[in-house]
Amino acid sequence: MLDLKALKGALVQLEEERKIPQEKIVDAIEQSLAAAYKKDYGKKGQIVRCSLDLDSGAMTFFQVKIVADESTVRFVELDEEGNPIVEENEEEILENEEGEEEVKSVYNPEKHILLEDAQKIKNGVQVDDEIVFPLPLQDDFGRVAAQTAKQVIMQRIREAERGVVLDEFSDREGEIIIGTIQKIDIKGTVFIDFGRATGILPKEEQIPGEHYRQGQRIKAYLFHVEETSRGVNLKLSRSHPRFLLELFALEAPEIANGTVEVKGIAREPGSRSKVAVMSHDENIDATGSCVGQKGVRVMTVSDELNGEKIDIIEYDEDPKEYIAKSLSPAKVLSIEINEETKEAKIRVASDQLSLAIGKGGQNARLANKLTGWKIDIKAEDGEFTSTPKPDEEETIQENEEGYGSFADLQSDN
Repeated sequence: MLDLKALKGALVQLEEERKIPQEKIVDAIEQSLAAAYKKDYGKKGQIVRCSLDLDSGAMTFFQVKIVADESTVRFVELDEEGNPIVEENEEEILENEEGEEEVKSVYNPEKHILLEDAQKIKNGVQVDDEIVFPLPLQDDFGRVAAQTAKQVIMQRIREAERGVVLDEFSDREGEIIIGTIQKIDIKGTVFIDFGRATGILPKEEQIPGEHYRQGQRIKAYLFHVEETSRGVNLKLSRSHPRFLLELFALEAPEIANGTVEVKGIAREPGSRSKVAVMSHDENIDATGSCVGQKGVRVMTVSDELNGEKIDIIEYDEDPKEYIAKSLSPAKVLSIEINEETKEAKIRVASDQLSLAIGKGGQNARLANKLTGWKIDIKAEDGEFTSTPKPDEEETIQENEEGYGSFADLQSDN
């Protein structure tokens, strides 16, 4: 017998604290006890089951035989011990009269009982019914049973914890979560503790130039939850464009409730970003909602991104207006566009050329990513300076990474 008091206590505790029904654990224990009994005392092909009485702690083992006849099994030669001699698979796939496939198992006296024999034991029995035969309870099985029950309970606890973590964080995919840095490995990967689970922030998902320390509280964007044999992996990012979007959603209620929509994001993490926004309420200023009073909202987001400079521009359906605004803070004199090739020729004042292009071409490059247009910039008295047009594959990739609207993000989640 098992230690009934300890077992009942464990079952109650698991149900209350881990929300695991007692019936599921008892069923798992019975299956494990049956497997252990068969391993030590059973024969090949036997079907062994166990019944555990929680009131007395008694275990009952029995063998199950399936009622069979020529239509469900095939007969082969038996060895001296009565076991079937099978050269091929133990199951054979045949076609019935209607041309449908049927699976026939090899007849095994430990697993099957012929219909005529079964009818002598139980009246009205039919093919595929089960006949139960009691098995003796072995004297030395108590220790094995106790150890098996303990292992099953521990396994169920681990499975339950994994399930709880998976359910909790799967619902939070696409959100910002806050944790504490646990450790940083030699490759620069940051491991973040979230209580029930640990998140992974790889080097390539970090903001360039950021420094991390053990014990530091940190925000990260949860972009994927993955269940593995070792547990649940939380994949995090601070360089993802949607991390920036979610930060603005936290700071600006107008974005969170959909009044102001983020139409596009172009980002070079840790350096500079451009965010295009539009308002669905004529009484709400889209850029003002993101900037905040005295710039407090955009500064809060910038501080979280290691001082990343953020340009907030108003989205415009007119490509000319949109491209002109995307080159902010530079002022554009004129724009010529080619709708078919999605190319734009921009003219700016001579003293605005370096501002329009930006350091290392960054301003023009971000405007190019934000609008999807190839941009050629020229001073009034100079030659055009081009930014490369994003090819189709690059544009698709950017869209997948979140250069879309806040409404799209919500629908994805």
